[in-house]
Amino acid sequence: MAADDALIAQFTQAGTGILMTLKRDGRPQASVVAHAIDPATRTLRISVTDDRAKTRNLRRDPRATYMVVRPDGGGYAVGEGTAELSAPAADPHDATVDELVDVYRAVQGEHPDWDEFRAAMVEQRRLVLTIRLDRVYGWGA
Repeated sequence: MAADDALIAQFTQAGTGILMTLKRDGRPQASVVAHAIDPATRTLRISVTDDRAKTRNLRRDPRATYMVVRPDGGGYAVGEGTAELSAPAADPHDATVDELVDVYRAVQGEHPDWDEFRAAMVEQRRLVLTIRLDRVYGWGA
């Protein structure tokens, strides 16, 4: 297995990670979030809320860093890429909510009430953050 593949595997094994964006003053802003990953395309998808700092930061500067740590502390992987943000959810059956359903399924499995979930996505003004990992580094892979 190539080093990059072993590092990507750490993203697959981790359910959560730390999303780092840049504040207006250049300092990092960090958030712990759950993610779905497609290892073949090295693409992360994360459900975020429209009015949060990380979302505002990424609209201003789309550079993003995402880090996962092995539960035993014996390794970590960091991915860097350019963020893409979907439109905020506006209707329970719009394309954004459909993608949020896909992200939820990849992270959590089936939801007990999809109608309730879809309504909540609109109420919370959720959207999908997509990051293609252009660069990965770390150790312990």
